Amino acid sequence: MAKRVLITGASGFLGRRIAEFYSGKYEVCAPAHGDMDITCRESVRKVFHDYKPHFVVHTAAVSDVGMCEKEPEKSWAVNVDGSRNIAYASAELHAKCVICSSDQIYFGSRLPGPHKEDESVSPVNVYGREKKKAEEECLRQNPECVLLRLSWMYDSETRSEYEHGDFFRTLVSGLGTGEALAYPVNDVRGITDVKEVVRNIEKSWELCGGVYNFGSPNDSNTYETVLAMFTELGWDAGRLRRNEEAFADNPRNISMCMKKLNDCGIAFSSTLDGLIRNMRRFP
Repeated sequence: MAKRVLITGASGFLGRRIAEFYSGKYEVCAPAHGDMDITCRESVRKVFHDYKPHFVVHTAAVSDVGMCEKEPEKSWAVNVDGSRNIAYASAELHAKCVICSSDQIYFGSRLPGPHKEDESVSPVNVYGREKKKAEEECLRQNPECVLLRLSWMYDSETRSEYEHGDFFRTLVSGLGTGEALAYPVNDVRGITDVKEVVRNIEKSWELCGGVYNFGSPNDSNTYETVLAMFTELGWDAGRLRRNEEAFADNPRNISMCMKKLNDCGIAFSSTLDGLIRNMRRFP
């Protein structure tokens, strides 16, 4: 009998891809909001007890940083209360629970990157603070929870006309215009091929409870990363421009150290290698 996997947020960017990828190997349950309201503990418990999952992957979230700033009570209910409810129900059924967190937790850290999971953090935005609180609450409810701090993700394939753009597709679109391309010099972070995240989710079920950085390593700013990609591909970098304004008042370095994850046998391509690999395949 196939193992049962429950996935929240299966209509979203990551959740949809996880559900599609594992549907042939596992029995996948992907309840819509109308079937399971994650902000209601009893609604979550009912679905969990009816389905009895072996594994849970919680991707549902209000991830729009601006929306979290505008409607913090609404985003808190989903990002914190909802995550807590998923962790609680997973513990009741002894299901391995993976909760998707974010590299935004490191935004505001006074320590230089790449950041490690055990360092003290004080996120400067609402979304980062909610994700930090969600991690704490999930581990309190269920110490076996695995919290994955995800980086910015992209997909080199267009999946839906209704899906928002991402770094890769915006870059490809810009290449087609012939216009100058500007990228920030005050922003350092990993940018990850979502296909690698999806493939590694299965491996994350074997991790011990705790927090893990989960994405492509990158210690260069975004401008330097794109410049290195152009150089490796032999393209004319003359159209690239340095964006000096973005994050000038509060330079952001949310790059993540992957040693803890690598020591557990899980590895990601570097941001640069992933971009080059996908760009070479792109028509």
